[in-house]
Amino acid sequence: MFHLLRGMHPVRATAHSQGDAPGSPVARGPKMFDAGTLRYLVLQLIADKPRHGYDIIKAIEQRAGGAYAPSPGAIYPLMHGLVGHGYVAVSLDGNKKLHSITPEGLAFLAANRAYVDAIAARVDAPAGADDDLRHLMHELKAAVLARGRAGDADAVRLDAIRAILRQARSAVEALA
Repeated sequence: MFHLLRGMHPVRATAHSQGDAPGSPVARGPKMFDAGTLRYLVLQLIADKPRHGYDIIKAIEQRAGGAYAPSPGAIYPLMHGLVGHGYVAVSLDGNKKLHSITPEGLAFLAANRAYVDAIAARVDAPAGADDDLRHLMHELKAAVLARGRAGDADAVRLDAIRAILRQARSAVEALA
């Protein structure tokens, strides 16, 4: 049985879509995490080594192959809650907060090891990450910005990039 934090609960391991209700203007891809699930991953990352909030965001993004990166608005309140439950301790590292696991946090992770490992496996191998629309959009954005800023981004190159983007947008909008 899972030992639960107040307000935390294990959830289905299957992803579900959000924002794709009939009439919704934009369908979003499957969620990487449901409510409460991210807490287990963050706690495990802090158990692996003490971390700053930004380090946690980057570690999750790296583990997910760029397919997911939590927002600071999700991470910082979550870490505050872990501190409040006694699972994480905070020390100052210059002007940043360094989060470290406590014995209570280690015990909580040990009690929920199977669930934590299942979450980590899902993050480490996101299904179809190479074909995920959000992942592909991030790759396209990176390529556009890199080519738009490379060397002397002259008007001809920028016009070519704009034309490609307009053509791509038109082709997507033409899909039935």
